Order: sequence, then structure tokens, then C-alpha cells
Amino acid sequence: MATITAAMVKDLRDSTGAGMMDCKQALSENDGNMEAAVDWLRKKGLSKAAKKSGRVAAEGLIAALTKGTEGVVVEVNSETDFVARNEHFQGLVKMIAQVALDVGADVEKIKTAKVGAITVEAAISDAIATIGENMSLRRAAALEVSKGVVSSYVHNAVVEGAGKMGVIVALESPGKADELAVLGRQLAMHVAAANPLAVDPSGLDPATVKREKDVLADKYRQQGKPENVIEKIVESGLKTYYKEVCLLEQAFIHDSGKSVAQALTEAEGKVGGPIKVTGFLRYALGEGIEKQESDFAAEVAAASGQKKP
Repeated sequence: MATITAAMVKDLRDSTGAGMMDCKQALSENDGNMEAAVDWLRKKGLSKAAKKSGRVAAEGLIAALTKGTEGVVVEVNSETDFVARNEHFQGLVKMIAQVALDVGADVEKIKTAKVGAITVEAAISDAIATIGENMSLRRAAALEVSKGVVSSYVHNAVVEGAGKMGVIVALESPGKADELAVLGRQLAMHVAAANPLAVDPSGLDPATVKREKDVLADKYRQQGKPENVIEKIVESGLKTYYKEVCLLEQAFIHDSGKSVAQALTEAEGKVGGPIKVTGFLRYALGEGIEKQESDFAAEVAAASGQKKP
């Protein structure tokens, strides 16, 4: 039996785009014969899947899944919104979220985790070959508390637990878990709607705060204000900014007459203990992905060998 080296696996992966484990298996099954391994991958539909990997996948689903004191949010992309309504794809996304809850939010670790007899990466490749679109596990993240709950909310849900936006919120508290879960869902809905940048000012990126201060200072310098006055105005302006971007200081969407911090304080009596928001995660589908603009007329003209009029 031929020895399968890492270099052989890499060469096969480079030529087919198939997953590392699939390439290793293909070479093992074919005694190290590269051509036979390529054919093996093609027969399995894995090489076909690789050919689609150049297409931009910016649609798909976000899944949010929680279990007691832990929760995860994952984004699995596809090329078209149509695939998000495919039951096979929906099942794949929910399965990936469950794996993430079990093994953690490291994407590479999720891909190599086993689901039955195959890996998650192989399951994705199988789905690509079956459905006929490129898809990928883009990102995953997790939250956990020692005592309390992690709650979730999915906006524009296509299927239970998966949709166009997913949010999880971690609440640390010794209070009643059922009451905390209700409050956590309300906060997750708030995060979806208000899109805060951090729980409180201490969680903001210092560079973001500096940029805001510089913008405010320059604005009043142009108006001829003296530096000592500008300093006070900037501090006041930052307080307003914090109310816009910090979760605890935002007006609570379920009762705009109070801040989120005030709503939490009021809820402590009902919950039966102090409540602390230790973190939140908000995933919106396709954010940060540059979508390719398609010029249909140009594509048709190119296919027929003519120039676009």
C-alpha cells in the first residue's frame, strides 16, 4: 500500500479544491494514484463542489442555538436566497449550530467534527453537490456564563432557530432561570433592533471613541470655540454617543421611557437576584461580504460572442 504524504494531499487539494480529509481518503482508496483519486472525487461529487467555490456566497442563513448557560450563533452562506428555503440546507445549518454548541465556535474544529460517519466539511460538500450551489460555513461565535442563561432571538426566521439575523445574549445571575430566559429574549430582540456596539463604554474600541472625540472637537473648532469650552462640549457629546451605541445606556425598545440598565434593575426583583449582561453577539446575514454585481446583458452578449450594445 502506497504511503500517502502531506504533499500528495496538498497537490490533490490544490488541483480539485476538495477538502483535506476527502483528498486523503481519495488517495488512500486509490493507492496514491493521483488521476484515480481525482476521478474518485469527481464520482463522489466533491470535485464538482470545488468548482463552485469561486462563486460569491452571500446569502444563506444565520442560526442561533442555546442550551442553559451556553449559546452559539453561526453563519452558513449560499449563493442565492432560494437555497435558504431548501429543507436540506436548513437542516445542514441547524446541524452545524448543534455541532458548534457541542465542540465550540472554532470554524476549523467544527468542520472536522464528525456527524455520523462523515465530517461537517464533507456534509457541506455533499450539500453543494446535491443542491448545486456554493456554500460555506463563514463564521461562528459562542457565549457562556457560570450561572444564569444565554438567550437567543432570530429575526426574519425562515425555519425555527435560523433566519436572516441571529442574536444571543448572556445574562449572569443566581436568579430564576425561566424569568431570566424571558428577559434574555427581550434583550436579544433589543440588540437585533438597536445594534449596540458594546455592553457599556468600557467595551468600546478606543480607536472608535477617539474618532468620535476628534470629529466633535473639529466641529466646534471650526465654529471658533475656545479649547477649554470644546473639552466640555466633547465630554457631553460623548455621553450622548454612549446612549446611542452602548447597550446598557440605550433606550429599551420594549419600554422607551427607561434605559436597558434601568429595565435590568427593575427586573432583578422578579428574577430574584442581581443581573449582569456579560456579552452579546449579533450576526446579520452577509455583512462585510462584497457581493458581485451581475450585468445580465453583458453576460448574454459574452456568451454569444457579441459586444454589449
